[in-house]
Amino acid sequence: MTKSPSTIRLPLVRVKAINKFSIGTKILAIAFVTLSTACGSSVNPSSHAIEVSEKVNVKETQLKQRQAGTNQTYADVEALVNLGARVTGTDAAKKASVYLAEQYRQAGYKTKIQTFTYTKFVDLESNIIVDGKTIKGYSLKGTIPGKIKAPLVAIPNFGRSSDFIKTNQLKGAIAIIKRGEIKFAEKVRNAEKAGASAVIIFNNKPEHLRSGALAATSKIPVLAISGEEGEKLVAQTQKSPLNVTLNVNGKNQEITGRNVIAHLEGVTQPKIIVGGHYDSVEDAPGANDNASGTAVVLSLARNLKNSPQARQTWFVAFDGEEDGLHGSQAFVEAATPQFLTGLKGMLNFDMVGVNKQLQIGGTPSLTALAQVVEPTIQLFGSSSLNGASSDHASFAAKNIPVMFFHRGLEPNYHSPNDKTVDPKLLEQTTQVGIDIIKRLLQS
Repeated sequence: MTKSPSTIRLPLVRVKAINKFSIGTKILAIAFVTLSTACGSSVNPSSHAIEVSEKVNVKETQLKQRQAGTNQTYADVEALVNLGARVTGTDAAKKASVYLAEQYRQAGYKTKIQTFTYTKFVDLESNIIVDGKTIKGYSLKGTIPGKIKAPLVAIPNFGRSSDFIKTNQLKGAIAIIKRGEIKFAEKVRNAEKAGASAVIIFNNKPEHLRSGALAATSKIPVLAISGEEGEKLVAQTQKSPLNVTLNVNGKNQEITGRNVIAHLEGVTQPKIIVGGHYDSVEDAPGANDNASGTAVVLSLARNLKNSPQARQTWFVAFDGEEDGLHGSQAFVEAATPQFLTGLKGMLNFDMVGVNKQLQIGGTPSLTALAQVVEPTIQLFGSSSLNGASSDHASFAAKNIPVMFFHRGLEPNYHSPNDKTVDPKLLEQTTQVGIDIIKRLLQS
């Protein structure tokens, strides 16, 4: 999830966790991996099946859940968080897809993995070495790689052209510039003109600047660091000359994502898609964003298993959302026109484990229906309908009615501290989802 309106917070329950950027999309291949006996599908007629050898000890997990007295939905959040940051293409994300597929299978659904690929700029251990100390950094998309040892020169203000006039002895040195006011590319271009050999951009907040992009490929290496470390380095340069070693190591890589698709046997043309993304950003265990939505979708599948609605629904755990909605885009691009026109709607659950007020956005006809079912739901603006906000946008772009369930931003959003959800909020969201699904499929 990228952005949404904020609301109030409730006391949270801590989930035990083990911790372990703009992206050009190019879908290179779509394939289904059959994890259990699969029926026909109109999503990808050219798909092929391969064996999956990963195993998840679901019985052991369920035993621990019963011993701890936790509800199943909360336990699913805990299981996903304990895998660490579920960045698309990583081992943790793959394990999460296997866990989810097995949970759906045990709930009585046929499960498939839909794979897709895209190109992503990734950082490969970039850093700065100062007086023997290594400071973690992140290369910005569009930088050239490089390793440079040179004096560090602090640029005043935010790196405008006039700021470099006030700076002496920059030729061949590494410029350190604060984030803000002008674009990264302009800061770098001004540094290049002034003769800098590299640029360090530090955040205007204490935390790390983990992602970012230059509008055009730079001629010199560019590294991003935290505001805390940046302020320290600037202070050091003001006391005495400072030499540093800069290592910028980033490049484009092909990433493979894995959507988990579940449905009852024989259901090849659903009326609705219920989904949420299970991937998270780097260094974030993603309890609220978005193990919460993933677990609610799984809970909806369990609760609806023996109902008529289950035979009209597909449940999907999307991958690659944080990198640009790649999983949901892959899903709709692989679907046949007949499959898409047969849909009455797509319900997307993203960040529903924190903040009391449940909010919805989306197609007016669906949000109006939701308010009839649950009058306490709060509507938010249509900016999240077609914008790059969450996976419902991929379906809205295909003229499919959508509904987006969300509880707003919270302080731990996209951070290593995203380890907390409120189990009661998961249960409340599940019940609201059940009621709305039933009404939608009756209409």
